Amino acid sequence: MTFLGFGDRMWFWLASACYVAGFVLGTVALLRERQHSRLAMYGIVAAGFALQTLGLYLRGLTVKGCPIGNTFEIFQFTAWSAIALYLVIGATFRLSLLGYFTSCLSAVLTLVSLATPAWDADRRIGAFGGNTWIEFHAALALFSYGVFALLALTSFMYLLQTFSLKHKHLRGLFSFLPSILELDHIGVRLLVAGVVLMTWSLGVGSFHWLQDFASVNLDKLLITVGVWIAYGMVMILRLRSRLVSQRLAWSCLVLFAAALLSLGPVNASRHPATPVVPSSASKP
Repeated sequence: MTFLGFGDRMWFWLASACYVAGFVLGTVALLRERQHSRLAMYGIVAAGFALQTLGLYLRGLTVKGCPIGNTFEIFQFTAWSAIALYLVIGATFRLSLLGYFTSCLSAVLTLVSLATPAWDADRRIGAFGGNTWIEFHAALALFSYGVFALLALTSFMYLLQTFSLKHKHLRGLFSFLPSILELDHIGVRLLVAGVVLMTWSLGVGSFHWLQDFASVNLDKLLITVGVWIAYGMVMILRLRSRLVSQRLAWSCLVLFAAALLSLGPVNASRHPATPVVPSSASKP
């Protein structure tokens, strides 16, 4: 499927260019020890989001469903989810540096997926067999990964701020970081939101699984539930004030890395009921 003569991958490339531009803008400002323009950063990232949304829409028309049927699409959807959340959170909390780190993360996710042809070698048509509940379940799960991506970024910023206060480095990047208290509040909200979304996703999926348990891929289910339990335990420990400060931040970073690594096995475990169409059959 094309738009203005461009295939979906071209729109993904253009979105990646916007995310890279946002990262470059922030980096130049930091090197000059100046705060980058919040409006410019927001505008660049929003443009990338619009282009990526168009790419995902065209891909969805091609695969006749939510475009999360292979590793390439999963990485693109995760980056899109993180950007969508930033556009809401960044404007609400006025976190200028969050746009910088989000653009960096999204640039990495989109460019790595675009630069790995094997991840998009095959496109599943109707990967969810026309079952809207399973498709909704998968989309919710991946959107929760976008929440956890933003949580990882705020955790990284928390560690940077802690380091700056401990070693009294208050210039450059460190001078633009939000306060420890603000980062902690945002982190807790993101953690709870991510767990709630993933719980909702598993709840939706269970309606189908209980009716047709034979169709459930056990490996995929165990990995997904494992990620959910891990984040759920971290949330409970944080709400009980037993996991706080730097230990919480490191836990969120490690868990997100593990969640990303789990996407490969989860996607590989999916067995589509319909024929697989090579991506080379469509325009780039």
